[in-house]
Amino acid sequence: MLNYKLLEALAAVIDQAGFERGARALGLTQSAVSQRIKLLEARLGQPVLVRTPRLGPTPLGRRLLNHVQQVRLLEHDLLDQIPALGDSEQRLRIAINADSLATWWPQVTGAFCQTHELLLDMLVEDQEVALKRMRDGEVAGCICSTPRPVQGARSHPLGSMRYRALASPDFVRRHIAGEDGVIPSRLPAEKLRSMPAIVYGRDDRLQHRLLAEMGFDEPFPHHLCPSSEGFVHLALSGMGYGMIPEQQARHLLDSGELVDIAPDHALDIPLYWHHWRHGGSTLEQLTDHLLRHCSAMLLPIPEQQPPRPGTL
Repeated sequence: MLNYKLLEALAAVIDQAGFERGARALGLTQSAVSQRIKLLEARLGQPVLVRTPRLGPTPLGRRLLNHVQQVRLLEHDLLDQIPALGDSEQRLRIAINADSLATWWPQVTGAFCQTHELLLDMLVEDQEVALKRMRDGEVAGCICSTPRPVQGARSHPLGSMRYRALASPDFVRRHIAGEDGVIPSRLPAEKLRSMPAIVYGRDDRLQHRLLAEMGFDEPFPHHLCPSSEGFVHLALSGMGYGMIPEQQARHLLDSGELVDIAPDHALDIPLYWHHWRHGGSTLEQLTDHLLRHCSAMLLPIPEQQPPRPGTL
């Protein structure tokens, strides 16, 4: 029989990214949490954590974390039916990309969370790598660009987000437009090689994909900006051009504050909702809600170009 006090110690250390913060979350001393982890490892006969170079779960630890998260969700279902058993506060831990969080996600999920008194712990991850959080047992669901689910989970297509290469008029004048002020239909390699781009983070490959479609595969200068709001502000300031969701920038395009520098190369990025098969009724209800409402906020996933498993 599993000792859930030991499993809660493991979950707290991973959730809080450290023994000290994990102990504080449990109301225990760091020494007590360390002893629980050691006892768990002794009973299982193998480690559940990798401590260096970076704290993280072992393969066995990931399986245990998945189990703990699912037990929490199932316990909430039971507490809803039998309130006398204890506190029925429900928290759901998910991984979501910053651009979804900045555009359609609040409008789609706001009313649902209020109705179901659901609290969300949202880990912001690029849509290409969010599934790793689920595979590692850290989240019960995630938004990502990969259709293939991890073992024990389901995947549902939500729709696509359209990204456009946008820059300020001042940036266009300095780096792109000819003497007549016109943006060329095909940007020459020397311009792509020299003008600075804005990239969200190390895992963000949208800019690379755009340039590959334009026939350019060389290194390019770029700013790194891991903030969806900051990304737009950098573009508005003229510091660089970047792939920005059309939803987020539509009013800026309409006002002329941003300009599409590659109108023939918009990228439609598919989004999929992944969740555990046995995650309880709240997770199932959230899934049904997303599938009913996302079609009004996102573009269809093109059938003629089915997304491939893996990174973009």
